[in-house]
This record gives sequence, C-alpha cells and structure tokens, in this order.
Amino acid sequence: MIFENLIKENKTAFIAKVKEVAMYLGVKPEHLMFLMWFETAHTLDHRITNRIGATGLIQFMPATAKGLGTTTDALRQMSNVEQMEYVKKHLSFARGRYKDFVDLYCGIFWPAAVGKPDTYRITSDKVAMQNPLFDINRDRDIEKKEIRTALLKQIPREYKYLFE
Repeated sequence: MIFENLIKENKTAFIAKVKEVAMYLGVKPEHLMFLMWFETAHTLDHRITNRIGATGLIQFMPATAKGLGTTTDALRQMSNVEQMEYVKKHLSFARGRYKDFVDLYCGIFWPAAVGKPDTYRITSDKVAMQNPLFDINRDRDIEKKEIRTALLKQIPREYKYLFE
C-alpha cells in the first residue's frame, strides 16, 4: 500500500480498513490513501488540524463533523481505524459514482463537483483564497481541471502509474 511507511499506529488494521472503505465506495484504495496523505499535509497523521480548524484524515470541517454526528475534537481523539468510519460515512453520498481520484477528492473538498466534467467551476473567492494551490490561473475560481492538475503534481513519481 502506498505511504504505509507513514502509518505510525495500527498499521495492519488501518490498511485493512482503508481497503474495506475503498471497496465499499467503489474506488481504488491507493487513491483513497493518496488523498488522505494529501489532506494531512503528507503525514497520514489522523490527529492533524489545519489553520482553519479542519482535522483528521480528510480534514473534516467542524460543521461537517457535526453533520456526521461528531466533533473535530472527538475525531482527533479517535484512532486512525475509528476515524475511517467517518471517512466512509462522509464519502458514502456518492458511493459507486466516483469516476476517478479527482471525483473522490471532490467528495472531500467540494461534494457538488462529484460527477461533473473537468470544466465545472467553483466560483468562490473565499475558497480560492484558502486553496491557492488549486487556483492555478489566479482568477479566483477553481475549475475541476485545476484540481486535477494540482493533485497530479503532488503524486510522488514512484506512484504515478497508479493514477494513469
């Protein structure tokens, strides 16, 4: 499994849970693992919290955590395996409809973009300002193709073949 060297606790159980959740969602486990690696600032630290208060493997926002029946504080206290249940719950809305890793990422980042073409545009100055990596052309809109381009650049060379 990609990035397994970064898993600090429950390695065997966590990898098994990632594979289980990926199978349930209809996605490749390597894609799910990559996106969690990306969201945790390349660490897979399930307790990590960013500057705007998002926490965990897919950087749950406080409102998202509340909608899932928990809190970011509670998520931070969970094991990586326990937190995967909330990853599964959050991404279940589009189960079987994720076309590729970018669609799966949109399930985390901007759920309305799941299933939309690469020309789909997120027109929010706030989102663009908080996510400059994705606003490649700096027009304060983020097109799905910009997300694709940015994510592809993040994939380490030795794993590129998993995303072709």
